[in-house]
Order: sequence, then C-alpha cells, then structure tokens
Amino acid sequence: MFTFGVLTVSDKGSRGEREDESGRTIIEMCQKLPAKLVRYDIVPDERVIIEEKLREYADTPGINIIMTTGGTGVSPRDVTPEATRAVIDKELPGYAEAMRSASFKKTPYAVLSRAVAGIRGQTLIVNLPGSPRAVRENLSVILPSLVHAVDKITGDESDCGTQ
Repeated sequence: MFTFGVLTVSDKGSRGEREDESGRTIIEMCQKLPAKLVRYDIVPDERVIIEEKLREYADTPGINIIMTTGGTGVSPRDVTPEATRAVIDKELPGYAEAMRSASFKKTPYAVLSRAVAGIRGQTLIVNLPGSPRAVRENLSVILPSLVHAVDKITGDESDCGTQ
C-alpha cells in the first residue's frame, strides 16, 4: 500500500468557481491500487503557493506520491512544471515522456504538455494535465509502475529486471 496526495492547480477551482473533476478522477483511478489518499488541496496558479504545498506534502512523513493536476500547458499562468522542478531532487523524465507519447496518439495537442515528474526525498511527484479525460489517459500510462516506483524510492534494493 502506498499513500498519496492530490494537489489541484486551478485559479477558478481555488475560488470555488469550478468543481475539481480532475482531482476526483485521480482519486478514483488510484482506488484501484493498494493506495490511500492522505492529502488533497486546491491552490491557485501561483508558483510560490504550489512550491510551498509540494514541499509541505513531500516533507511530511507518510506521503509516497503527490499527483498534481493542472497548470502544465503553455498558458501564461501555467507554472506547475516550474514549481515542481524547483522542489525536486531528481527528475524522472520517463514518466513525462511516456505520458506525452501515449497522449500524442490521441491528440496532436499533447506536444504542448510541459508536465514533469521527479523525486523529493522519498516522495514521487507527478504532474498531470488539468482535464479529467487527459488525467485518465496520462495516469493510465504510469499507474502500473507506481507501486514499484514507491518501493525503489523508499529503499527497496532488489533487482528491477523482469522475468
């Protein structure tokens, strides 16, 4: 079992002007795994606030994965990748590459995603898009590897090779 937090980045959502369907989609998809939601917040598209929340989540013992939703595109207020890069110790480009590759098979707009993934301490941070459909498409690509990633990040020294 791993624990996770969801951080929705949305100006309208943080003001209560829009329901957070993307965050709810992440939670629903992770319920299919041995996973437990332990934190959930909605913040505006403000880099400093996003960085503070990511640090708070990651530096709190007991949160294995933080999944963000929103703020990964090219709009002027999209700053989630910059905030994520500012707080991670190691980047994991394979997650973002795999998500963009799978999404590109469905929409040419996937190339506009600037999502990143990385590790802070013993916590995996993954940026997901801001729409429920895109969350489903992207998260389904990485979902099978999350338990293994948490195991490795938290110190499992067994071989990673497949049989």
